[in-house]
Amino acid sequence: MNNLDDKMKIIMKGVDDLIDEKDLKEKLIKSEKEGKPLVVKLGLDPSAPDIHLGHTVVLRKMRQLQDLGHQIVIIIGDFTGKIGDPTGKSKARKALSTEQVLANAKTYEEQIFKVLDKERTIVRFNSEWLAKLNFEDVINLAATITVARMLEREDFKKRYEGQMPISVHEFFYPLMQAYDSIAIKADIELGGTDQRFNLLMGRSLQKEFDMESQIVIMMPLLEGLDGVEKMSKSLGNYIGIDEEAGLMYQKSMEIPDELIIKYYNLVTDVHPDEVEKIKSQLDNDEVNPRDIKMRLAKEIVTLYHGEEAANQAEDRFKSVFQKGQIPSDILTVEVAKESLDIAAVVVENGLVQSKSEVRRLVSQGGVKINGEKATDLNNIPDEAELVIQIGKKKFIKLVLN
Repeated sequence: MNNLDDKMKIIMKGVDDLIDEKDLKEKLIKSEKEGKPLVVKLGLDPSAPDIHLGHTVVLRKMRQLQDLGHQIVIIIGDFTGKIGDPTGKSKARKALSTEQVLANAKTYEEQIFKVLDKERTIVRFNSEWLAKLNFEDVINLAATITVARMLEREDFKKRYEGQMPISVHEFFYPLMQAYDSIAIKADIELGGTDQRFNLLMGRSLQKEFDMESQIVIMMPLLEGLDGVEKMSKSLGNYIGIDEEAGLMYQKSMEIPDELIIKYYNLVTDVHPDEVEKIKSQLDNDEVNPRDIKMRLAKEIVTLYHGEEAANQAEDRFKSVFQKGQIPSDILTVEVAKESLDIAAVVVENGLVQSKSEVRRLVSQGGVKINGEKATDLNNIPDEAELVIQIGKKKFIKLVLN
């Protein structure tokens, strides 16, 4: 791809902020002229290794830059992880042990290559250079920034104004991760909007070291399936990249209509021109949002499971959730007939959260047994197998013995 405007269009897809566009264009032109790829940095602090779709927003942008021919460098913060990133924290984050950091880092490496091309990705640990700094180096590093500048950081500012303790070593986190940009001579660094202070610190530190400042690309945070809160496993509003294809497709269909375009921009590789066409179709009511969402679901599943699995997931969704058929891969459990407690079984298997919720769903007509609406869970068909359906999407087969 030789068109600078098209390259910029792909790079800018879904971006919240870029500092700055003019410098980036100059770097891209120079890179192509010299035949030398830009060094693109992403720092990962290995404190929570489970990756969901929200975490892939930055990784997806890295993959797009990788496909444009640039060198991706993932920096695992095994050294900085022992301090803990204070971003967004109202108190100091607990430091991780070396063993925890390395275990988390291994999990990270396994998961990031579901997005990035492993053969074209360099993974480095920042202990390579940070562990070698002597105390004089550290003092010189600390001399590049004032306390006043540190207190511009929102979390530090709040803690300072609230008279909550801030340990001196916490000030070193943004400096140390900024030093990573010095060590690898980063041309571009990516991160979420919540990492703004850290990312800009890398730019300013490079100037102190008489280096060309890196470009900063900030990606927005992704709302989860509730359409309100940031995607999070603890909130249950997430799509996991390790989830099986059918579940991933089904969850993708729960994305709120108003977030369809945001998901296209942030978690797929669909070209920005095509996304604009889709947006125009939605804005002008030319298509049913459900059909656009089905295409989105298929795009997402294809990225992590391949086209064949995505087609199967789509067929399953159509038969189960659109035509009301019972899935062939239904969860099956054996239950003793004499001690059968349907409410307990569906709660134990995670279909609903409590027995009281099961009773409420029954009273509202939201539970079927062998295709018939259940009105009393104590009055059930005398059959060897019972297919319990909760709402439109949840099934479980009970084999009575």
